[in-house]
Amino acid sequence: MATTTTEVPGPAGLPLLGSMFDLKNDSLGTFLRSQREHGDVVRITAGPPGMRGVVYGVFSAEGAQQVLATESANFRKDNHFYQEVRESFGNGLLTSQDEDYLRQRRLVQPLFTRRRVDSYAEAIAAEVATVLGPWRTAEDSTVDVLDEMTTLALRAVARILFGTDVEAAVEIVERAFPVMGDYVLRRGYSPRNLPRHWPTPGNRRAAAAHEELYAVCDRIIAERRAAGVTGGDAGGQDLLTLLAEAESTEDGSFDASELREQVLVFLLAGHETTATSLGFALHLLALHPEQQKRAHEEVDRVLSGRTPGAADLEALPYLTQVLKEAMRLFPAAPVVGRRAVAATEIGGHTIPAGADVIVAPWVTHRHPAYWEDPDRFDPERFTPEAEAGRPRYAWFPFGGGPRACIGQHFSMLESVIALAMILQAHELEAIDTEVPVSAAITLQAAGRARVRLRPHTA
Repeated sequence: MATTTTEVPGPAGLPLLGSMFDLKNDSLGTFLRSQREHGDVVRITAGPPGMRGVVYGVFSAEGAQQVLATESANFRKDNHFYQEVRESFGNGLLTSQDEDYLRQRRLVQPLFTRRRVDSYAEAIAAEVATVLGPWRTAEDSTVDVLDEMTTLALRAVARILFGTDVEAAVEIVERAFPVMGDYVLRRGYSPRNLPRHWPTPGNRRAAAAHEELYAVCDRIIAERRAAGVTGGDAGGQDLLTLLAEAESTEDGSFDASELREQVLVFLLAGHETTATSLGFALHLLALHPEQQKRAHEEVDRVLSGRTPGAADLEALPYLTQVLKEAMRLFPAAPVVGRRAVAATEIGGHTIPAGADVIVAPWVTHRHPAYWEDPDRFDPERFTPEAEAGRPRYAWFPFGGGPRACIGQHFSMLESVIALAMILQAHELEAIDTEVPVSAAITLQAAGRARVRLRPHTA
């Protein structure tokens, strides 16, 4: 039986500006309210006449599966926001499309097998130990776990990428990434932008950060290729060396420019996402003593004080549940954009060709059809039995379909190891009980997430 297609509903907003101010002030709240008030497919307009933008929100698990997986060919990364990311960070796996993407994925996929990723566990644990060192002397025994996990995740991904060159890379990335991220965000959400080459203060700051970041990547790549040796200590070879050596008869190999673009994407996607998941997992445990006690008990029982490795992941199921629940409540990619290339029916409504479309883990992860009392922190939602009873795309922090995140096992490996090592040494008490957030390239905290540390003894 054919489905009846009806007009797509949505918030009215202001007469001349639509939902422009709502989206600017609180886009995540606007999308959440739109689903609650208008349903699983909504049409949101924003901006004055002549510059008005329209976005279609798809918020059901079934709709997200259509956009990302079963009908993904109809939804491309052709929107304005992805173009700005592409121009700042290059045409790597995150932004490339069509044959470029397929070629890159084929070359990179062998470097992200479970066996290869598991070989990085020792290097990850070393970086966790480095970051935890100063915690013993933290002022008032207090740390901001979001800040600390950002440092950890950046050091870990830089160590895996660059091996012994980690310090120089981390210093420059910490300085350049925030500038470039803010620049992409401003331009990505603005209907009109000045050309990048115009010498405005914002363009000049972004260009300087861009040049510095490209320069350090190019230097390390050139030195590595000139030396003709491996760079490191992460399973015998760092990821940059493996990328430089990646080659096939069908796809050739990466040239220097392509290598740099892959490195930048891995730095961007590989540290902010994991940092968000880990930071909020720690903050949520600090707010919930009962769940924290259970996590401590699992860590103490399984590890007995030794450093965790890749083989311990399956023996630490509750830590995995904690992380998955943190990713449900605070997905690192809260909104995912696409552009429809063909009219597509979703949930009884037609998304027209050429429309900007979003799916939103932030909304779907709180959908009352899939999650009882959705704002409550409850790791029991992720027992195998509970997961089997939900639609596949009720939870999709790593995306899905052919563009699913290639690094999701790396992220989970790093997160479980870090969470276990932190809980081995510390008990956590939340100081900040609410952490406001907003949507940027990734989920951004607009406040602090401080916890008080106490020594933990098994």
